[in-house]
Amino acid sequence: SRHQDAADGPGVARGWAAHFAGERWSVVSGGAFGIDAAAHRGVLAAGGVTICVLAGGVDMPYPRAHDALIARIADEGLVISESPPGESVRRQRFLSRNRVIAAVSRATVVIEAAARSGTIATARAAGAMNRPVLAVPGPVTSPASTGCHRMIRDGDAILVESAQDVLDLLDLTSGRHDTGAFP
Repeated sequence: SRHQDAADGPGVARGWAAHFAGERWSVVSGGAFGIDAAAHRGVLAAGGVTICVLAGGVDMPYPRAHDALIARIADEGLVISESPPGESVRRQRFLSRNRVIAAVSRATVVIEAAARSGTIATARAAGAMNRPVLAVPGPVTSPASTGCHRMIRDGDAILVESAQDVLDLLDLTSGRHDTGAFP
């Protein structure tokens, strides 16, 4: 909703992801704390399909605190990884995970991004693949909005204010199953 508190990034992610699920679109994210988990939970609550891309093997959920969430995604959606089973998370694998998220997504929607974050890496990867990058503006006082504002200002992302903006801008209101990332 346009009237949702802009400072509530996880609430925006949850609500928008549920909206996309209601339009029969899948949502891809990385299972991390914050925006990722909120997007996955929003889709699951709406009975949609979500895809979780892990930085380690699919049998090595990370973060461990999300074991139950990732298990539910495996049951009701899809959990994928570029890493073989049994491989633990390593720092460089997060960049690989972000590239996979961008690659399997039709578009990347950035709800929050600090100036230096993995989310920025996902957006850059999407841009390099000629995939649309959309960003949500937030409070100018919030460090979690800095990356979004910079991407919008530099022309690397299109400003969106609602889930319907995303669907309209990408002409996605077609009822087809497809994917959109929430890094």
